[in-house]
Amino acid sequence: MDTLQILEQLREEHRLCGKVTEFRVDEEKCLVAYKGPGYSADVFIDRGSGDYDISIVEHGIIGKWNDLHKGRDSGIPWSILIDISAIIMILSAVTGLAMLFFLKRKRRSGFITAAIGAIVFAAFYFFLVP
Repeated sequence: MDTLQILEQLREEHRLCGKVTEFRVDEEKCLVAYKGPGYSADVFIDRGSGDYDISIVEHGIIGKWNDLHKGRDSGIPWSILIDISAIIMILSAVTGLAMLFFLKRKRRSGFITAAIGAIVFAAFYFFLVP
């Protein structure tokens, strides 16, 4: 049986999700690691007997959202989508600040609001991040 057949058979029999991120072979054992957002499964295969143990860890919906937010184990298309979204948000923020230079009635209150927001953010970072 070749490697791909083993991986797909394990995936079907045990409903393993994610993509294979590691396939390591040594003298006695094989390790196969499946990873996805909020999910990981490790399969340890005894090469002599063919017996295997599976360890599955699911972090729930919050863990999945966290991994999707960070782009961890979510694939290249998702990472590209995250980057495009970040660029759009940055452009929106920069154009909003640039507009304050041209709107005389909103300029003072806009800059005061931006300064307060920056100070609050800096305070949160300083006091809450170890």
